[in-house]
Amino acid sequence: MITVWGRTTSGNGQIVMWALAELGLKPERHDVGGAFGGNRTPEYLAMNPNGLVPVLRDGDGPYLWESAAILRYLGATYGDEQFWPASPGKRAPQDKWAEWIKTTFSPVLGPGLFWPIVGTTPDKRDHAGIAAAAGKLKPLAVMLDARLADGPYLGGSDICFADIVVGAPLYRYFTLDFDRADTPNLRAYYDRLCQRPAYAEHVTVSYESLRAK
Repeated sequence: MITVWGRTTSGNGQIVMWALAELGLKPERHDVGGAFGGNRTPEYLAMNPNGLVPVLRDGDGPYLWESAAILRYLGATYGDEQFWPASPGKRAPQDKWAEWIKTTFSPVLGPGLFWPIVGTTPDKRDHAGIAAAAGKLKPLAVMLDARLADGPYLGGSDICFADIVVGAPLYRYFTLDFDRADTPNLRAYYDRLCQRPAYAEHVTVSYESLRAK
C-alpha cells in the first residue's frame, strides 16, 4: 500500500498524485496542510521535518518528501521505459526540463503571479509587480514552446516523468488572468494534457479555496 499525505490543492501534491495515477497506482491519501492543518504535529514532523506536503510511503519503506524526488522514485520503481528511460543518456535531456520548470519557470509563476493574484484581494494587489512578473515569464514560456515543437510530449509520443513536473503548473498558468506570451505549441500541449483522465482528476483542481477573501 502506498500512502500519501497532502491536500488536493497543493501543486507539489498534484505532481505526486498525477504520477501515481498515470502509473496505475492507487494510494491511500490523507488531507494534510493548508486549511486541513496537521503538518506541524510531532507525528508529521517525524515524517517530514520541513512540515510540508506531500509525503509518500511505499509499504514499510522510508517516508519520502520533495515531490521531484518522490516522482523519480516512482518512475524508477514502477515506470516502464517510456515513463522512465533506463539509459541516463536518454533520461537526462528530459530531466533537465523537469529541473528547469521547478528552478526557473515556477518560481516566477508562483510567487510572482499565482499568490499575488489568488492570495491577495483585488484592492491590495501589486499590479505593477504582477505585470513585471508576467513580462519575466513570457520569454520562459516561449522557451518551453520551442521545445514542445519537437513532439507532442517531452517523452515523445507519450508522457514521461518530466511531463509530470512540467505539466503540473500549466493549469494555473493558463487559468490565471494575466498577459501571456503567444505560445501555440505550449497551448496545444496543455490541451493534450487536459484530455488525460489522470491530469483532469489530479491537476485541474479548483484553487478557489486558496483565494483571499
